[in-house]
Amino acid sequence: MGRVLRACTRDFSIGCTVMRPDIPAFGSFVLAQGQPSGQAIYGLIYDVSVDDDPFVRQVVGANPPEEFVLDQRTNRQVPIEVRVLAVGCADLGPAVRSEPPSPGAVHHCLPAQPPLTLDWLYQCTHEEVRTFTARFDYFRLVLESPEVPADELLAASLRAAAEARPESEREEFLVSAGRELVRLLASDPTRLEQLLGRLRS
Repeated sequence: MGRVLRACTRDFSIGCTVMRPDIPAFGSFVLAQGQPSGQAIYGLIYDVSVDDDPFVRQVVGANPPEEFVLDQRTNRQVPIEVRVLAVGCADLGPAVRSEPPSPGAVHHCLPAQPPLTLDWLYQCTHEEVRTFTARFDYFRLVLESPEVPADELLAASLRAAAEARPESEREEFLVSAGRELVRLLASDPTRLEQLLGRLRS
């Protein structure tokens, strides 16, 4: 998807040059492999920022030709910035992309170290999403993150996780996730009702 621009323990930003239809998307699961430790860091995309581009400023209002528009979207001078919330990690070594982790290898916690600048960020495969969401321990990390739209992000991530499963398993997965949300938010029924409503929409 792109390379890390800046990072801290809780979240990090990556830069990419072009927005394809499928990525980056709010609520998508992504994976960075920290170097040189080989630690895989799982995250959720929570913000996409398309910053000012000086070449675009020159042609605003001038009705540029379609070729110029397409070239500008493919070869931007200013990278699109994608912000990612860290929600888990796994110590996988250098084979992280060729050997998806087992459920027991994934930890739903903040990473010991953030990724470094210019580390690559990848979109998780369906298998990696299923592995990461085999448990729901990451819910609390999202719900307790004041810097993100937590409820919308969690609902979007659960819809993405359901889509990564066979159709016959999706309803059971979402029901199990809903039960965990009831447990976590039992003292805040208003927030729980709103979150479950977002999950259904």
